[in-house]
Amino acid sequence: MPDLENLRKQAKLILRRHRERYHPVAAQIRALLPRFHDVPDAEILAATFKLSDAQEIVARQHGFDSWQALKTGLSTASRSVQSSPSSCKATITGAEPQLFVADIERSCDFFIKKLAFSLVFSFGKPPYYAQVSRDRARINLRCVERSVIESNVRDRDELLSASLTVATAEEVKLLFLEYQSAGVSFHEKLKRQPWGAKTFIVKDPDGNLLLFAGRARAGGIAGQMDGLS
Repeated sequence: MPDLENLRKQAKLILRRHRERYHPVAAQIRALLPRFHDVPDAEILAATFKLSDAQEIVARQHGFDSWQALKTGLSTASRSVQSSPSSCKATITGAEPQLFVADIERSCDFFIKKLAFSLVFSFGKPPYYAQVSRDRARINLRCVERSVIESNVRDRDELLSASLTVATAEEVKLLFLEYQSAGVSFHEKLKRQPWGAKTFIVKDPDGNLLLFAGRARAGGIAGQMDGLS
């Protein structure tokens, strides 16, 4: 459970970075405050920005719509822990794989136009770091000068850079057909795995292998999928 005092310090740090015109904070503000969604970096850094705005960013980072809602949520959680400490444990709510790419703009273009992701933020001019998302999946993109893994080794051993889960085998088939229509390059087309899931692997412009998997339901859907491999 986050400590409120530490969250206050985080908000003050965001405020200070805005006052110092620290460039990456503009992308953070744009991603988390709806009123800045379409505002360029320079205008964000020149705009009036208060502590309450920074506190709203911190609140949204923790899943609350406002600073007051965050404080109320922390208070409720604190009382719950005190009343039944043995029943509480930390929960991991998400994971964000990081792909190493040679060109951030090219990679973002691939994820947005081919895989139907959306840009969450992009840092730098030229950009050196970005994040894209689709539904609940988020992928971080980091610019590097040369490939971290040799492409022939990656392909031979199928060294995956990310694994993305779709709810069912039926839905992963729909996703495969969507990407096929978009002209996506597949390292491995849709097929059934021995454990019952349907999977396919996409190769991005830098050779990163992205596995998409959908679990087969009990009953007839799995059987209906056998024709596509």
